Amino acid sequence: MADATDVSTLTDEPGETGAGKAGAGKAGKAGNSGGVGGAGVANGAGAAEVIGGSGGANGGADGADRRWDDGLIARHAAGHIGAGGVAVTVGVEGIDGDGGTAALDAHQPIGGAYEGPLRARLDALRELVGLSRTRIEGTALAEAGRVLDEASTRQRLSSRHTVIAIAGATGSGKSTLFNALAEVPISETGLRRPTTSAPIACVWSEGAAGLLDRLAIPGRLRRKPLAGGDGDEELEGLVLIDLPDHDSAVVAHRDQVDRVLALVDAVIWVVDPEKYADAALHERYLRPLAGHAEITFVVLNQIDRLPGDAADQVLDDLRRLLDEDGMALGEHGEPGATVLPISALTGRGVGELRGEVGRFVQERKAAARRLSADVDAAAARLRSVYVADGRTGLSERSRDEFAERLAGAVGAVATGEAAEREWLRNAGRACGTPWLRLWRWYERTRTPGGGVRAAEVIVEDELTARQRVEQAVRTVADDAAAGLPRPWAQAVREAAVRGAVGLPEALDELAVTAGPPSGRPSRPAWWPAAVLVQAAMTLLQIYGALWLVGQIIGVLDPGIVPPVLVMLGGIVGGPLVEWACEAAARGPARRYGQDAERRLREAAAGCGRAKVLDPIAAELMRYREVREQYSTVSGLTR
Repeated sequence: MADATDVSTLTDEPGETGAGKAGAGKAGKAGNSGGVGGAGVANGAGAAEVIGGSGGANGGADGADRRWDDGLIARHAAGHIGAGGVAVTVGVEGIDGDGGTAALDAHQPIGGAYEGPLRARLDALRELVGLSRTRIEGTALAEAGRVLDEASTRQRLSSRHTVIAIAGATGSGKSTLFNALAEVPISETGLRRPTTSAPIACVWSEGAAGLLDRLAIPGRLRRKPLAGGDGDEELEGLVLIDLPDHDSAVVAHRDQVDRVLALVDAVIWVVDPEKYADAALHERYLRPLAGHAEITFVVLNQIDRLPGDAADQVLDDLRRLLDEDGMALGEHGEPGATVLPISALTGRGVGELRGEVGRFVQERKAAARRLSADVDAAAARLRSVYVADGRTGLSERSRDEFAERLAGAVGAVATGEAAEREWLRNAGRACGTPWLRLWRWYERTRTPGGGVRAAEVIVEDELTARQRVEQAVRTVADDAAAGLPRPWAQAVREAAVRGAVGLPEALDELAVTAGPPSGRPSRPAWWPAAVLVQAAMTLLQIYGALWLVGQIIGVLDPGIVPPVLVMLGGIVGGPLVEWACEAAARGPARRYGQDAERRLREAAAGCGRAKVLDPIAAELMRYREVREQYSTVSGLTR
């Protein structure tokens, strides 16, 4: 491996080809016979070369067919070749390991569609956000929107690559481990802090340009180890990122760590015996990312500094801290974080870590696992706005009570009673004695000011009815919103308030249109006979009186008993007929009043249902829909 430890810079920026940087670097040793037009760092067997690709004799002749066909620089080079210009070449070993004559299109990033439960959860999350935009504040949906955006972006990029970031605190040995995994010195190490100021990428195979563009890693910081190269099947498809210190004194470094950690497929956390229990690491990263345990590696570095059994003790304590953070540990075949002790400096445990990473990469499931964990985290944040306390909905009892309150507000009972009294009054007018009707008319004419008091009562009733309607709407809205999450309870109340606008006026119209019909109510079949009998009783009274008067004035023969009996029969029979008609009219009058009350109740209930209950039901239906979608998102249906 003496001559196979070169590192190639994967440049995707048009201005950073070898020709553009020919005079920018220092002359260094060439690890092979190809011409180097950039900078070479002399490191003996581990020398790193920057891809320059000058048009020199060696570089142009030996590297003409060995192009890095990954992204913009490859297309730029292909365009120059097709135009008859000077070919942009690389003075290193071919990317494909066999001379590099493959077509440029052969290794373009190809994304894959999400399948199975993850696809269903993403579809449900998208539907959930769409249904909730007008009900929930945008800040609450921001994380869900970010997850959907990242899912869409990651799907368009290579599914054959796994992006793993190496993160850790100052002096934990991240860069040393990065170089140990790459088996070449790529990332700078040393006592100066911070050593790593920007993310550095090492790629084991082509097609990762889009992923690196997404991480905003410039071409000058993209490397490819030739030690394993494409022939290193164990790590084929790996994109390894060395991050700055997460506890760096430079704010820009910490911001870069946070930005990249949100985009990578997996993370290797490097801790050392001194800082493995650092609160900044656990509270800011490990605890919030506990749900991402399946894509997390935690390595205890620098175990060569621990004497005897101290390494095992520190490792056990690290596992205890991770368990307290809520991070599942991948032990005994269970899914979870991988925890390993290593020494990146001496190489102890690095091989085991390399094997674990290799198996992880070859599964090609890291991106889906990361996205699934992000969906879990988004669902956990949204739980308070989607999960209700207990049963929700509007019960039949609440509906009936609302209809009863509206019936009371519109005066359904009073209307029925008035209709019953009106029916009885009509019966009394038809079947009552004429003398009694005359007396009642006389009493009405002697009562002054009755109309004014009636008008005042009507005004008071209208004010009371409006208040009853408002109270009924508030009560049914509170019943419907009971137990709902705050945004949905508010939406239900707002729907009820909007529907209540104009409800009192609509009920007033119903009181007129749906009340008792104008004119005289219908009469039973026996009514004409009763009227004839009452008329006969009146005629008997008149006949008896005339008969008696005739005897008094001497026109008729004297005989007081017969005319008195006739007159008494009419006088007694008239009230008896009236009483009998009144008793017989109570049943029909009651039914007539009940029909009037029922019609007004039904009309008021229908108006309240259309204006208030239906909008509330629509909001509750929408909530049930989003609740079902949330169940899918949170994995409850899995």
